[in-house]
Amino acid sequence: MKVTPSNIPDVLLIEPHVFEDARGFFFESFREDVFKKETSLNVLFVQDNHSKSSQGVLRGLHYQLPPHAQGKLVRVIQGEVLDIAVDIRESSPTCGQYIAEILSSDNKKQLYIPEGFAHGFLTLSDTSEFLYKTTDFYHPESERCILWNDSTLSIKWPENLNIQLSPKDLLGQSFKSSELFPYQQ
Repeated sequence: MKVTPSNIPDVLLIEPHVFEDARGFFFESFREDVFKKETSLNVLFVQDNHSKSSQGVLRGLHYQLPPHAQGKLVRVIQGEVLDIAVDIRESSPTCGQYIAEILSSDNKKQLYIPEGFAHGFLTLSDTSEFLYKTTDFYHPESERCILWNDSTLSIKWPENLNIQLSPKDLLGQSFKSSELFPYQQ
């Protein structure tokens, strides 16, 4: 796998080695020993999640507070999404900055998003299927949501889509009023 730090170095773009021929393709989407060697991270994934969304569905910007914070390894197995990770580590030099990456079933790219980031994605294709591994279990009492269109963050979302949000995501907090993470180097 090829691992490339993003503009926020703790968020990693991961590109697997894909073996493709006339029959189709094969790749290892996750292999613990290779992930550890290539990223120098010692993470344990404890839960896998799978969502399907229609075009324009925006999920996020979600995160869980410690002690139930989640790191995520995310990828798309069908369709295409715009994936967003926002640094919410309060004294981090990149706090309030975000990275945006197109993930698709065609490019097979993955993102590793560590604890201390809010995460969301927008389905760009007719539908998408999104898989992600997490480093902690879902804990509703620890879950928080930042508004997708928060003016402080100024995320550049595509303008040509009819954004669809869940009732929970409609109630997201502004970035300025959100509970942030303590930053540790």
